[in-house]
Amino acid sequence: MEHEYRATIRWERDGDTFSDNRYSRFHLWTFDGGVTVPASASPSVVPLPLSREDAVDPEEAFVAAVSSCHMLTFLAIAAKKRFVVNRYEDQAVGVMTKNQNGKLFVSKITLDPAIDFTGEKVPTPDQIASMHHLAHQECFIANSILTEIVVAGISPH
Repeated sequence: MEHEYRATIRWERDGDTFSDNRYSRFHLWTFDGGVTVPASASPSVVPLPLSREDAVDPEEAFVAAVSSCHMLTFLAIAAKKRFVVNRYEDQAVGVMTKNQNGKLFVSKITLDPAIDFTGEKVPTPDQIASMHHLAHQECFIANSILTEIVVAGISPH
């Protein structure tokens, strides 16, 4: 089974001088569903005002994509097991370091989900850990990257 996912990334110089490397890094991401997201370089990589604080940077989006995929997979697993989830909030953190070739990369993402279950059937901590492990194994994004992904408080299998 093959699926395509599309995004249009649009940047314009807008009159800025380009060759002095002081051009705006602001651009737009438009997704196939029609949503447009303001984007920019991370202010930690390219200083303000060339970057924008009110925009998503690629590193944040990467962390969010991993967290979102894990959450959606976890929710599907919980529903199949007849657990009722009221709320899921993740304070995900990505760390950028240098690889063995001296190139920066997002080397680790730590997911720190807080999940509120309700109903007569509430999972045990071991069942929650098992669902997180399965969510990690089944997450499309996690299966597509080299970055280490850790769920806080959950030991690896």
